[in-house]
Amino acid sequence: MPSFSASPSATSINKILIIGYVWPEPNSSAAGSRMLQLIHLCLSQNWQVIFASPARLSEHRINLEELGVEEKIIALNCSSFDDYIAQLQPDVVIFDRFFTEEQFGWRVAQKLPKTLRILNTEDLHSLRHVRQQLLKSQQKQCATETEKHQLGPVLSDSQTLFQLMTKEDMAQREIAAIYRCDISLMISDVEMQLLQQQFSVPSALLHYCPFLLGQQPLPLNDYEQRQDFMTIGNFRHEPNWDAVLWLKHALWPLIRQQLPQAQLKIYGAYPPPKATALHNAKQGFQVLGWTDDAHQVMREARVCLAPLRFGAGIKGKLIDAMVCGTPSVTTRMGAEAMNGEFAWPGIISDTTADFSRAAVALYTDQNAWREAQNKSQVILQKRFNRDTFSHALIDRVQTVFAELDQHRTHNFVGAMLQHHQHKSTQYMSQWIEAKNKR
Repeated sequence: MPSFSASPSATSINKILIIGYVWPEPNSSAAGSRMLQLIHLCLSQNWQVIFASPARLSEHRINLEELGVEEKIIALNCSSFDDYIAQLQPDVVIFDRFFTEEQFGWRVAQKLPKTLRILNTEDLHSLRHVRQQLLKSQQKQCATETEKHQLGPVLSDSQTLFQLMTKEDMAQREIAAIYRCDISLMISDVEMQLLQQQFSVPSALLHYCPFLLGQQPLPLNDYEQRQDFMTIGNFRHEPNWDAVLWLKHALWPLIRQQLPQAQLKIYGAYPPPKATALHNAKQGFQVLGWTDDAHQVMREARVCLAPLRFGAGIKGKLIDAMVCGTPSVTTRMGAEAMNGEFAWPGIISDTTADFSRAAVALYTDQNAWREAQNKSQVILQKRFNRDTFSHALIDRVQTVFAELDQHRTHNFVGAMLQHHQHKSTQYMSQWIEAKNKR
């Protein structure tokens, strides 16, 4: 990755501590890919990067030490972390998702009051949660299992979502974490708009930074070089599992009626027994699980299916589809925050009947398929250009770091929440630590 230099007058940053909810798995999830992009960006500045996490070392994690990143296992609810950061003295701490900030943010604020605190939201978890609850509520009203599987995506407007989110504990916790941090990285401009317009979060606390993608290698596989439908996604991520169920019980049977020889290959990390049990070779429904090279299987497929009924943020499988020149069929939920004003590289459909017809049409129409493939490169260049967004993020971090006291003066709500968190989260954590020592 190229280096992005800060302005000469910027205050120097030398050391970055990233506190991860999990160890990065870029081949397993969009969150893992996103974290790796941020790590590469920090390294391109010649900053020392330390990645710490209380999570156990996972099967598919990337070896960060090979990149020049120090790895550190830390403990929850333990003052050993206080001693560690007091000795480390990082200039910037990045919290990976709001629940990590809840656990460690108060300790960083106490021990390192001059350290810049950044929240990497990944996506707005409380938004995804409310949409999932809406889908479940709709499903409860269905008389039969068949009716449940015919439901399309949750498409509630921002005002409805806001009203529901204000009643949820998760939204209160997540937005409180945003206020407590100096900068929150938002991957979705739709979520930026929701926070600013509905929740009145100051723009000074938010920074839009989508995926950071470089120029894609050409040429891409053409229509005749590809076959089969495919989808991919970590099975532990609820929207992905729900999409597999919609495919199995409603969408794929309709597609196979029109294309009796069609095959659907489903990839993803951590498939549970209930997922592998859906595998049916006679129906062309292949649950294949983990793949070492997601881009390779995506390049070989003719069409990517992403029937997402709820979710938030940017969808990694659809980014991969664009990178690999694989046209896709998805819902408005899947395409949210991804293409902006530009035409979708495939088809967007929200009902079971329309989605299945769109999948067949895109798979069989060579001209439409090639037109869709060409649209991918426009979106990647205009919406996810690494140079553009990397420069903007580095400049923002350097500017806030240099003017941190002034920046915090305008965030009284954050200071107030930080104070009260010390009286609740801190004491709970210390109580747990004392209890564990007995």
